[in-house]
Amino acid sequence: MINFTITEALKKLQSREISATELARAHIERIEKYNSELNAYITVTAERALADAHATDERIRGGNARALDGIPIAMKDLFATRGIRTTAASRMLENFVPEYESTVSQKFIDAGTVLLGKANLDEFAMGTFSKTSYFGAPINPWNRAQKLTAGGSSGGSTSAVASGMAMGATGTDTGGSIRFPCSITGLVGMKPTYGLSSRWGCVAFASSLDTPGPIARTVDDVALLLSAMAGHDPKDSTSADFKLNLETPLKPILGDGKKLRVGVIREFGDVKISDDMRNLFEKRVADLKSIGAEIVEVSIPNILDALAAYYIIAPAEASSNLARYDGMRYGLRVEGSDLNDTYKKTRAAGFGDEVKRRMIIGTAVLSSESYEVYFMQAARVRRMIANAFNNAFESCDLIVCPSGANTAMPLSSDMTPLEYYALDLFTVAMNLAGVPAVSVPAGLASNNLPLGIQVVGKMFDDVRVLQLAKHIEQFANIDNRPTKIMGK
Repeated sequence: MINFTITEALKKLQSREISATELARAHIERIEKYNSELNAYITVTAERALADAHATDERIRGGNARALDGIPIAMKDLFATRGIRTTAASRMLENFVPEYESTVSQKFIDAGTVLLGKANLDEFAMGTFSKTSYFGAPINPWNRAQKLTAGGSSGGSTSAVASGMAMGATGTDTGGSIRFPCSITGLVGMKPTYGLSSRWGCVAFASSLDTPGPIARTVDDVALLLSAMAGHDPKDSTSADFKLNLETPLKPILGDGKKLRVGVIREFGDVKISDDMRNLFEKRVADLKSIGAEIVEVSIPNILDALAAYYIIAPAEASSNLARYDGMRYGLRVEGSDLNDTYKKTRAAGFGDEVKRRMIIGTAVLSSESYEVYFMQAARVRRMIANAFNNAFESCDLIVCPSGANTAMPLSSDMTPLEYYALDLFTVAMNLAGVPAVSVPAGLASNNLPLGIQVVGKMFDDVRVLQLAKHIEQFANIDNRPTKIMGK
């Protein structure tokens, strides 16, 4: 059962070939077998999953099935879940149990999903390998012996889905935190248009960049999850009042005489990437051309400056958002000799090194001496990048580019913080511009590990982004069944 896609499982559940309880038990058994090795989950909710599955079976018997009834999912441990601890992978929130439900997790409850547990991540979503997690890094199932990264910050979500410990998962994408991990784990992951999915109840990293999105094994499955997640939320002031019209399975956007202008970003042509990535990218672009796409070169003049702008704006917002963790109202508290000493000791003990590093950077760039020189300059670059995307979409309908430069690296890789930050080069610009982007498997590299390609669209053009991604998925045709990757 763990090899079913969400689309396949829904059909079998609704025809009553399988029960939701059987499906949940199969995934719980998988978690019991592999989670100690892969470390994909921080908290496993087996009892909750079986209760959810039982409720699904009752609804199906009564003819009242919901959109995603019975589908077992992992919830990134950044989304507040009522009565279930929500840690953000930090010691600061190690024992925090919310009394409220995030909008995204509530939408999945309303859709009938089965909650298997809370997935591991980088602490407060700050990182690229999920190595900053207080609970240890998750492992990429594609080569467990080498202990490869599953990416970050949504590494626990991708590890869970790729290994068959969940059929789908939620992630958040602030600078590529869904797309990069999906690229190196052979999955489909989407950063929707900013505001399409509510941030309410999601632990904040950088509020103008954070974007909740879905992770699954196929494009159609991601479309189903996105349909459940998306929608206006009056509790989120940045939520977009936009109705997503998403029919599944997705309809072809190319072929049978249909034309589409697909852009390739000129500035990325000079960026060093692996030969495998370059070859697969060229093959998939040629495939699109063969079914009617017109390939055009487009320019995003400041896209290579996006990384620098991102690592000023994101830490600045993080330093503001994380100021609330002071040991006074919730979370860790380390008593000091007075109030200021309690603040200092609590924050020193509660945050990891990477979180501290980003808060220090963010506080510095927001200081009166640096605000205009650094933060406002970064904000101007951000606006220039957004304008450049708008200009590019006047000469093309959608854009394709690599999701990353190479396949998964060992967790033991000795890299400086700046080298880790550079891994976000292909993804951060889309967050700065707020446009939708999905990473879809492009094929397998010479080392038999997966690589991904991004499809990028105009704001609120999420459906067409997914439609083009489905063509790439069909051409790549990789076998990402969990038993193929890991065995039984």
